[in-house]
Amino acid sequence: MVPVTIPRSAAAARNEVEGQQAAPKSDDFFPVAVWYGGGTARAPMMSPLDAQSAAEWGHDLDQIKATGFNTVKCWVDWATAEPQPGVFDFDNLDLLMKLAGERGLRVIVQIYTDSAPDWVGIRYPDGRFVDRSGAVITSQSAPGYCIDHAGVRDEIVKFLGALSRRANQYPALYGWDVWSEPHVINWADFPYLPDAEFCFCASSQARFRQWLRDKYKTLDSLNAAWYRRFTSWDEVQPPRFSTILSYADYMDWRAFIDDKLAGDLKTRVDAIRGADTTHPITSHAAAPGLFTSPADGYGEPDDWKMSASADFFGTSLYPKHSESTRPWSYWMLAAGLDFTRSAGHAFGKGFWIGELQAGQGATGMRIVEPVTAHDEEYWMWQAISHGAREIAVYAWYPMSSGFESNGYGLIDLDGTLTDRARAAGRSAQAIERNATGLNQAQPAPAHVAILYDRLSYLVGGSQSTLSTLGNAERDSLEGIYRAFFEQQIPVDFVHSPALDPHRLAQYKILFLPYPVMLSESVGAAVKQYIADGGTVVAEARLAWNNERGFASAVIPGFGFDQIFGAREELIQPQDDPKLVIQDAAGLPGLKPGDTATAAAFEEDLEPLSGSRVLASFPNGKAAMVEKAYGQGHAVLIGSFAGLAYQRKHDASTARLIESVAEAAGVERQVQASGTGTSELEVRRLVAGDEEFAFVFNHGSGPADASIAMRLPWTAKAFDLVSEEVVPVQRNGGDSILHKKLEPGAIWVVRLREQ
Repeated sequence: MVPVTIPRSAAAARNEVEGQQAAPKSDDFFPVAVWYGGGTARAPMMSPLDAQSAAEWGHDLDQIKATGFNTVKCWVDWATAEPQPGVFDFDNLDLLMKLAGERGLRVIVQIYTDSAPDWVGIRYPDGRFVDRSGAVITSQSAPGYCIDHAGVRDEIVKFLGALSRRANQYPALYGWDVWSEPHVINWADFPYLPDAEFCFCASSQARFRQWLRDKYKTLDSLNAAWYRRFTSWDEVQPPRFSTILSYADYMDWRAFIDDKLAGDLKTRVDAIRGADTTHPITSHAAAPGLFTSPADGYGEPDDWKMSASADFFGTSLYPKHSESTRPWSYWMLAAGLDFTRSAGHAFGKGFWIGELQAGQGATGMRIVEPVTAHDEEYWMWQAISHGAREIAVYAWYPMSSGFESNGYGLIDLDGTLTDRARAAGRSAQAIERNATGLNQAQPAPAHVAILYDRLSYLVGGSQSTLSTLGNAERDSLEGIYRAFFEQQIPVDFVHSPALDPHRLAQYKILFLPYPVMLSESVGAAVKQYIADGGTVVAEARLAWNNERGFASAVIPGFGFDQIFGAREELIQPQDDPKLVIQDAAGLPGLKPGDTATAAAFEEDLEPLSGSRVLASFPNGKAAMVEKAYGQGHAVLIGSFAGLAYQRKHDASTARLIESVAEAAGVERQVQASGTGTSELEVRRLVAGDEEFAFVFNHGSGPADASIAMRLPWTAKAFDLVSEEVVPVQRNGGDSILHKKLEPGAIWVVRLREQ
C-alpha cells in the first residue's frame, strides 16, 4: 500500500469512477446502511489491502446489496489516512468507493480523528489532554489530542479538507458522519483517575477564558458572579472542586463544555463543507441525551446545540448493549427516539440513526441476551416511525478485536448470513420501496410539550452525592412522557435555550418536571406562553435556584408565585405522598376524594389570591393549585408526579397527568381498542394526502385490534411490507383499521386519499 498525496488529477478521478451508477434523486432515496469498511476489521481499524481485497470486498458488497441494503457506512481514521504530515493514504476509501459505485450502493463516510497519528503528539506535545488532577494523557491509538490546541485543530482541519476533496470525486458518496459519539475525550477510560474530568490543558483553559470574556465582558462582572477577586484574566481557571460558598464557576464550566462540543462539531462540519457543498454532514451521540447527564466529566453533548451545528444530528441505539443493566423497555426506546427527534425538529431538521445495534452485546465476558431477527425489524421500524431520515446498522461483521470481540455483528465473523441480517434486509427493502413517501412525511404533530432543562441536573454543582433521589431528572422527564405514550398521545421535548413563546404556541400544555433550577430567560418565556393562552404544569420547588445556583427569596422563584397562585410554606421528605382531589378541581375523569400518587416530597403550598386548590395532601395542606393568568392557566404540583409514575407506575398518577392535559384541550387522535390492546403502540407519520400508521403489539398475548384515526379524507390503505390492500372502515369522522396481531407483531400501513 503506497501512500499518495492529494489532490490527484481530474483524469485519475474520472478513471476511478468510470462505470459507477448515477445517484438517485434525494426524495426517491432513503439510506438504509450497514457499517462496512472493507474486510472484517472493526472500526476505526482498517484492513490491509492485498491482491485479494477487491474480490473479497466485492463479494461482501454483493451480499450486502442482495440482503436488501442500499448504502454502506465506511470509516476513515486519521492515524491510517495520514501516516506522515501532509501525506495521505486513502487507498481503502478509494477501493470501497469504486466497488460500491459499481454495484449502485451509496456510501456514508464515518470519520475518526480520536484515532490520531503519533506524529501529532510529537509535533504538539502540549496538545495532549489533561485531567483536572493535572494528569497528562498520552494517546494509545486513542483518545488522540485536544482540538482546543491551535496546532492540533489546524492539522485536523487540513486532514478533513483533504479527505473531503478525495471522497467527492466519487458519485457513490452519499454523506458524512464527522464525529461518532462526541465527548471531550473519547474511546479511553482511566481507572487510575478518580472522577476524571476534561480538559484542563492550557489551550482549553484559554478557550474557556475567552468564553467567559464573551459572556461577562469585564473581569469585575466575572468576579461578582463567581465571588472571586481576580486581578487579571490570566488568573482565571476552570473549577476543579466544589466549595460551600458558590458554584457559579461550575455552572459556567458545564455551559462552556456544551458550547465547546457544539463548536468542535461545527469546526469539523466546516472543514468538510469547504470541498463539499452538496452532501449531508452529520454526527451522532452515544445515546439520546435524555439518558445521560451534562455533569459527566468526559463531556456529554447537548442534542439541541449539536443539531444546530450540522445538517443532521442523531444517536446510536443499542437497546441490548452489554453496558446496560437490562434491555431497554419499549417505552424507553420510544422516549429516546422522540427526544432525539425533538432536538432536530427544533431547527426544522430530521435526525439520523448513526448506529443501530446489529448483534449480541459483548464486552469481555459481560455477554447479554442475544439480539433476535424480531429485535432488528422492530428497532428499524421504530426509528422510521419516529421520523428518522437514515438508519445505519452497526455492523456487517462482528467486532474482530478489542474488548467487544465477536459482538454487535449482523452476520457471523466467518461470513455466514443470519436471520437478523435477512430480517433487516426485508425491512430495508420495504423502506426503499416507500422512500419518497417516508421522506416527505413527518411525525404527527404534538400538542403536549415537556421542558428539558440541563440546569436541573446541576443543583449543588459537582457534588452529585447531595441528592438522595438518584436519576430524578431523567426519571421525571420519562414519567411524564410515559403517561401520554401509553395513551397514543404524541409528545415533544422542548429545550430551555431554544424556548420561544411563539414556537410554544403550537402546544396546548407544557410540563415542567423537576424544575428546581431555571434561567430567568426560561422563566420569561414560560410566563409569556401562559399569558398567550397556554397551560403550564410545574412540579415542586419551581425556579428554586437560578442559573448561577442562587436561591429565590420566595419559592416559586422569578415571581411565579403570583402567576401560579401559591408559594411554598414548608417542604418535607415523604416516601409516598398522596394528592387528594378537592371539590373545586373539576378535572375530567376525576372526582372529589380520588387520590394520586406522587414522589419524594410534600411541598405544602400557601394559596394566594385568585387561585383555587385542586388537590391537598392528607394533612389538609394545599398540594396542587391552579390560577388563571392572562389568557392561560398555571398549575403547580407540590411534589414530583413524573418521578412517581416512572418509578411506581401507579395508574392514579397517569390519570392525574392526563386529566390536566384534557382540561387544557388535548385530545386523542388515535384510539386503540379490542381484546389484548392494553400494550399496543400506534405511531403516525403524516404528509398532506397520505399517512403511515405503525402498530406494535408489545403485549405477551395476541391483540384483536381496532385502530381508529381521525383523517381529513377518505382513505385507501396498503400493508407496507406485503403491499396487500388493507380494508378501511368509516365511523363518523374516524377511519378504522382492524387486525389480529400476534405478540410482538409489527404492522405498517400506508393510507392515501381516495
